[in-house]
Amino acid sequence: MLLRLVRFTLDQRSSAQAQTLANDLISAIKQQPGCLSAVFFGGSSDGDCGMCVLWDNQAHADAAFATINPKFQSLIAGKVTAPADIRNFPVLAN
Repeated sequence: MLLRLVRFTLDQRSSAQAQTLANDLISAIKQQPGCLSAVFFGGSSDGDCGMCVLWDNQAHADAAFATINPKFQSLIAGKVTAPADIRNFPVLAN
């Protein structure tokens, strides 16, 4: 299993759009083969947000990234204070 952690900060004028981003992205991610779980967190006034996605294997995670990342990048373009931090971690216990 693989956990993908995505963290980003929405700028002040865009922080109210966190719920819309969450709805759009999480539903699309959950439709991808191999997605075991996906959550969107944050959305407070500080703009800190992120997603945590659990994948059954690296191949499914990579295939989903190729599909979802362009959509993600277009949704956050011009709305974040810095590029998103996207990291993968092997799952050691579940």
